[in-house]
Amino acid sequence: MANPARPQHEVAKQYFRECVSRQIPLYLSAIVISEFQVKQTINDLPLRNFSVLPFNVDHAMRCGILIRQLQRDPADDRVRVKDDFKLIAQCDCEGISHLFSEDESTLVKYLARAQAPGQSATRAVLLKDGFDGSWFENGQYRLTEG
Repeated sequence: MANPARPQHEVAKQYFRECVSRQIPLYLSAIVISEFQVKQTINDLPLRNFSVLPFNVDHAMRCGILIRQLQRDPADDRVRVKDDFKLIAQCDCEGISHLFSEDESTLVKYLARAQAPGQSATRAVLLKDGFDGSWFENGQYRLTEG
């Protein structure tokens, strides 16, 4: 079950460990690297466990289509939202099923909008909700021994 009381960085570590133990491929977008590097060096991450995903022409074309189809809320920062659309486009092009994020206010919001008309199959896992093992079991929870 989810435990939202844990700090988000601890939840992220728990998801990371679970992905590694299940040998689930992990991708790290070059876009995320640039955002991460603002506050912390990217070398602090266990980079050997990630495939770095550059932003390429296919991603750019998909991003342009998403920006055209999904309207940005006027109150949302244009630059920030553009990066969010780039991440959604990368997930779409690369068939990435889940995206871990702390950003409910824009990234997760626009990802949900992209799903509504059937544009994106990627699902957001919000770290603030705590670790939830059902993400690894197609939404099913394991029975616990009592």
